[in-house]
Amino acid sequence: MPYYEFALMLRAMPKSELKTTLKRISHAIFDRGGIIRNIENLGFRTMPYKTSAHGLVHREANYIVFKVDTPALSVTDLKEEYSRDVDIIRQRVFRMQDESNHSCTLEDELLPPAYREEVQQMIEIGKSQVNRFTYKFKYNSGLDYYPFQK
Repeated sequence: MPYYEFALMLRAMPKSELKTTLKRISHAIFDRGGIIRNIENLGFRTMPYKTSAHGLVHREANYIVFKVDTPALSVTDLKEEYSRDVDIIRQRVFRMQDESNHSCTLEDELLPPAYREEVQQMIEIGKSQVNRFTYKFKYNSGLDYYPFQK
């Protein structure tokens, strides 16, 4: 399943109402076959500009980020449902790239360059190509000496 981030701005409300709103949002994700990886609360802040949503003007909001694995077809359903929800002021959905697993460790990075495996492989490649690209002076050029110093 693809990996998405739902960035939501929720209206100013008490913690008990915020809890029920977050449950409602998460159950909508679960009902459509999604899995929540992480819920991040960015806090209650003033908005950069006033925003009107559902007939009300909002100047402050709770910022919440859901990191979700969900089928691509259910994203449009979730966006539609969240646009009708009166507690959600703004919503944005971002498709995230899967995190690539790097096998690099700190011990390998702290080694001097000459001892690193990648550098040793590059040196071997360089040594094998030196013999192929060496240029030799042709003595039949009409000059009886080598014009360049060695």
